[in-house]
Amino acid sequence: MDLSYTPEQEQFREEVRSWIAEAMPATMKKHAEDGANFEHAEVMEWHKILYEKGWVAPNWPAEYGGTGWDVARRSIFQEECVRANAPSLSPFGLSMVGPLMIQYGTDEQKKRFLPKILSGEEIWCQGYSEPNAGSDLANLQLRADKDGDDYILNGQKTWTTYAQYADWIFVLCRTGFEGKKQEGISFLLADIHNTEGIEVKPFLTTGGTLAFSETWFKNARVPQANRVGPENGGWAMAKALLGHERTGIGGIAESARGLMQVKQIAQRTAVGNSTLFDDPDFRRRIARKEMRLRAIEIFNLRQLAAAQLGHAPGAESSVLKIVGTELQQEVSELCMDAMGHNAMGWLDSPEEALPSYQQAVASQFNYLRAATIYGGSNEIQKNIIAKHLLRLPSA
Repeated sequence: MDLSYTPEQEQFREEVRSWIAEAMPATMKKHAEDGANFEHAEVMEWHKILYEKGWVAPNWPAEYGGTGWDVARRSIFQEECVRANAPSLSPFGLSMVGPLMIQYGTDEQKKRFLPKILSGEEIWCQGYSEPNAGSDLANLQLRADKDGDDYILNGQKTWTTYAQYADWIFVLCRTGFEGKKQEGISFLLADIHNTEGIEVKPFLTTGGTLAFSETWFKNARVPQANRVGPENGGWAMAKALLGHERTGIGGIAESARGLMQVKQIAQRTAVGNSTLFDDPDFRRRIARKEMRLRAIEIFNLRQLAAAQLGHAPGAESSVLKIVGTELQQEVSELCMDAMGHNAMGWLDSPEEALPSYQQAVASQFNYLRAATIYGGSNEIQKNIIAKHLLRLPSA
């Protein structure tokens, strides 16, 4: 098997690399060079730059505004974005509800929502988890009771990532109470700002960020026309969307970016008359992570090739979720090891106490402790693999 890129593909790489270097604003480029965290406004600025270029949704079909690239070009584009340390775009619209709507939405829903997801005019968040429905997602209790042409929603969602910035939220809610728990769930789209009774409350994480929110629904009225798929058929929507989410949570780009940061820190950390990067034992640790990353990249290329043929992500996405999130955690631990005692002074330290390329490391380390839990815990993913890939009988 020849895994090398063709001359035409390498020419495309140069085109992408040159364009990113020219298109990225100076302030954003400085943050990228320093390895600093990007603020929400910077992420959306980069979203709109990519949109104007026509490159914001590489995985979407061309007829809906995608690039029409093959798997190789999509992979090259991702590699070059990581190489430039460009901002990572929010996945909820582009990588989750957008592809789901393309697959299951009505023509009216596609016409209404997809263009504004592409342009970044409307920002999305996800309403799946609840205080008593995490990995056991089918235990969700957010009620959606019919009233004329609407549903009336009452209940709570939690871990709604960056809901404070979102215009819309897609939720799983309970519309039926008979049969198996999975059989009474529907998939709804709710307008956060223009729906009375929806309240978003951000909360602070141990990483010092306001990444998550609690979202409350109190007699919130949502049109039945905003349901994607059939009533009580939301579990199929949930599984399809979770396939897209788990592929993204695998975090190939994030692990690659983390390894770049490890090298940057190690090359600037003095150890005697040399640097940490000159230590053969530490370089061996980096090499092991890079080999694992390459294996995951190849696995992901297979998934992208299947998606290009019209196959929705299946149980294979659970493999990527397990291995990818474990690698993200291992890379963040390696960053902390490279920082040494500096890794301890972060939340209560003034920004000038650490170099800019180190300031976000400990926060990211804390945030990624949850990577093996959100999107369905890795223990749940192992059950999915056993049942659907290995075909093992249930206990």
